[in-house]
Amino acid sequence: MSINFDIVIESDDYTAEMSAGLETLVGASDATSHIAHALLLGRVARKLKKEKSRISQTMLGTFQGSYGLNFCIGSEDIEIKQKINDIGHEVFAELTSYFINEALYLETNVLSPKAEKILINLGEDIPEQLVSQLQKSSLHKLHSYSKNFGKKVKLRYKKNKATQVTLANIDQKSYLSLVPNTDLTKVVIDASITRFNINTGNGRLYIKGADGTVAFGFTNKYKEIKHHAKKMFTNNLDKCNGTPNDNWDTLTLSCTTLRNGNGAIVKYLVQGVE
Repeated sequence: MSINFDIVIESDDYTAEMSAGLETLVGASDATSHIAHALLLGRVARKLKKEKSRISQTMLGTFQGSYGLNFCIGSEDIEIKQKINDIGHEVFAELTSYFINEALYLETNVLSPKAEKILINLGEDIPEQLVSQLQKSSLHKLHSYSKNFGKKVKLRYKKNKATQVTLANIDQKSYLSLVPNTDLTKVVIDASITRFNINTGNGRLYIKGADGTVAFGFTNKYKEIKHHAKKMFTNNLDKCNGTPNDNWDTLTLSCTTLRNGNGAIVKYLVQGVE
């Protein structure tokens, strides 16, 4: 019942500097373990080493190519085994990718209906706490090799011996988003809503002419946002779904921003709709 992963560090000669390499492997272990705790136990672990967990991780060995390590997540606990079976390995991997990319302010793939239902059932607090926890330590460790040596790292789900699915691409650019700077300068944008989580208030928006979408949330706690304001975002999302982006309706939003180390905006924090 174990879910198989691997972590791959880009290397020209199948070797990796030991200190940064080990820290990167620990980051992959911690990140997937935090996500497993949230999905299987319904809570976010603050300090993994102090947890008497029913969830275990096992190193399975290295492989040829770029430097890498196989590992798995599993349990001897009957209840946890059943939860893993209920979620399914592919959906577990799908949500692992979702949470890591959310924590890095990167666009995620559209979730399958089953993954979307599991995410909604987690409620408002657990996804927010999990993303915050990943940003505190795990993802900093996972970026250790990219930060120090400029090499790319991949976290992958091993569907079978021949098929690996990339869950997260780690590099120097993604590292810059880990410690964003808050810019309180007010900006007004005309944006279309392309993703919106009705539990957390986080999503993605598109500004006409941009290369892609950008994360957004709210400056106030989402619980404090009035229903009619939330409805404006869901209505805009509904109107944009299934139509060419040239015809998308827009909302005029007053925002502050989070910017990465290069000054690029990684998230808009909505103050109001104008």
